[in-house]
Amino acid sequence: MSTESSAVTPAGRPGPTERRGTPPTAVAERAAVVTVNGAPRPLLGAEPPVTALDWLRGLGLSGAKEGCAEGECGACAVLLARPGLDTATEWTALNACLLPAAALGGQEVLTAEGLGRTDALHPVQAELAVRGGSQCGYCTPGFVCAMAAEYYRPGRERFDHHALSGNLCRCTGYRPILEAADALGAAEETDPLAARRHHEAPVSLPARHGAWVRPADLAEALELLAEPGAVPVAGATDLGVAANLHGARPALLVAVDRLPELRELSLPQRTEEPVVLGAAWSLSELERRTTGGAEVLDLLHAVYPQFASRLIRNSATIGGNLGTGSPVGDLAPALLALDAEVVLVGAGGERTVALTDYFTGYRQSVRRPGELIRAVRIPAPADFGGHAPQRLVGFHKIAKRRYDDISSVAIALVVHLSDGLVTHAAIGLGGVAATPLRAHATEEALLGRPWDAATRRAASAVLAAEGTPLDDHRASAAYRRAMLGQALHRFHAEHAPAGSSAGEQSGGAA
Repeated sequence: MSTESSAVTPAGRPGPTERRGTPPTAVAERAAVVTVNGAPRPLLGAEPPVTALDWLRGLGLSGAKEGCAEGECGACAVLLARPGLDTATEWTALNACLLPAAALGGQEVLTAEGLGRTDALHPVQAELAVRGGSQCGYCTPGFVCAMAAEYYRPGRERFDHHALSGNLCRCTGYRPILEAADALGAAEETDPLAARRHHEAPVSLPARHGAWVRPADLAEALELLAEPGAVPVAGATDLGVAANLHGARPALLVAVDRLPELRELSLPQRTEEPVVLGAAWSLSELERRTTGGAEVLDLLHAVYPQFASRLIRNSATIGGNLGTGSPVGDLAPALLALDAEVVLVGAGGERTVALTDYFTGYRQSVRRPGELIRAVRIPAPADFGGHAPQRLVGFHKIAKRRYDDISSVAIALVVHLSDGLVTHAAIGLGGVAATPLRAHATEEALLGRPWDAATRRAASAVLAAEGTPLDDHRASAAYRRAMLGQALHRFHAEHAPAGSSAGEQSGGAA
């Protein structure tokens, strides 16, 4: 079992305070300064609802722009120095339009202005310039920052185009931008920003800025959350949208994203033990830290590339995705198919709830006022008497855009086969009811039956009737049911051996 401790080191951990939410003077002074493009800046005027984007632009750094105010265009992207996996620090690209300015306290921020000068362009800026990667220039600073994060990614052998999946350009077209990205070589170790990766990342210090507070530990967080109107905030990818577009103004925001107690990560070597994922890990952190780990996580690794964009995944947390209770959150269907449990913690202690029992209504759950999601526990697969079954997993996200979009329908499937029979079936669904749900009737229709075209046709008819889909701006109810009805055929085709006939691959539906 491992826990991340870089967020609050023993030496830097603050002592008791006179009043909860008010850090000691020395700590408060450090948390009231932000290093912006290498220079210290006092964090003034950062009280909610001021965003990091607004605060930076108030300093005269107008490169980052507000395009959508909901994290979909990337025009606001900036870089933060975050604890790394392969190096002490990693430059991480985030949407500044969603991040509360107060969260910048004690941190290091880079904007496009800090990457290079007009007489000495950064390699990313130079490649974009010579290859015609900028036209009107509105989106360019955001592209520069997202590209720079990938440029400085430790161990990079080639440029991952998915690093730009959260950046939109409406006039240049993507070919010259991608050509510029592909032309980037390795960062020189003499590059100050590359060298910075080998030094420790800034510590997240307890602080309070108006209605935003970063507690010192879990106990203080729970005490603060007991106050009327207090809500937890981690990556702010949902709450930031609510604040920007719907005027949400919680009485108190309690930052829980760096609490060590919420950053447990247990990847046991023994296959019969559960995997534990702390609620405050971002999806990008989990994706990288669990690659090649427990087989039970294979379904989540099918979800990550389809979950929003890299910019969002760098902030969004597993606990936040479940905590919002959204019926179209992409993680919930996969975690339902994995029989996951939610570990809740409050003033009265901990309790564990099966995810199938967690959601109670539209954006509602069994989580009580003042409780936090501490972790998600994924049990080991059922014991099959020593006979390892064939394990098939799949995640289908049906949306208007391939990336960086909200699901119209999400379908997660885990099927175990033994001697051609279905010995286990778990199907999680999103976007077809007021809550994410398990397709129990379909699972029953599959269990114990041969994995053949006849079984799939019969089970597909059952799956098409699951849930209570509605007509909305994303899709009609009829379309959603049609997607459910095709899911098992598509799932089989994805796992069919090469050379199988088209009719068998489609379950006889062709």
